Amino acid sequence: MTALPFFSPVAADGAAGLLAALGIGVAFGWSLERAGLGSARKLAAQFYLTDLAVFRVMFTAIVTAALGVFWLSWLGVLDLAQVYVPPTFLLPQAVGGIVFGAGMVAGGLCPGTGCVAAATGRKDGAAVVAGMLAGVFVFSEVFPLVRRFYERTPRGALTFPALLNLPYGVVLFALVALALGGFAGADRVERRARRLAAGGG
Repeated sequence: MTALPFFSPVAADGAAGLLAALGIGVAFGWSLERAGLGSARKLAAQFYLTDLAVFRVMFTAIVTAALGVFWLSWLGVLDLAQVYVPPTFLLPQAVGGIVFGAGMVAGGLCPGTGCVAAATGRKDGAAVVAGMLAGVFVFSEVFPLVRRFYERTPRGALTFPALLNLPYGVVLFALVALALGGFAGADRVERRARRLAAGGG
């Protein structure tokens, strides 16, 4: 019998799951702040290719989570069938991604780092959180009008192994290789940016 996951999103232990999510969220926010990722300058440096720390942190988190899920499942500790995967809606989520990216560039913070910045008393973080909450409110109000678009191009709980018709381990190996290549590329990009900043061409 598997021990994980501890909580099911559809079971009667929803309150316990929410409390666990709150604790994890606070720990995540604390980690972001301690790593300096609550700074809009840090995030904006991503787009100028001068500091790719956020790329490294996020990609490392993705790989760590994927490896953890793989090994825990392989050892029989985690039941993958009980892990909730949000459904995919290709077109509306692509549009949502564009809106999200535009908001991140304009605000200099994503929702997570915006909450971290607001919690530390920064005005830019508070503005991002206020904008985010306003967007949630407006979307809930107009949802009946956009519901047909919201539910277009459904693909169910789509995962890369299912999409590529490859075993989980093969996809995971490719993900780790991609991360290592990405980290090496990030180092080269940052060195080039430093040379240009120093006038080295």
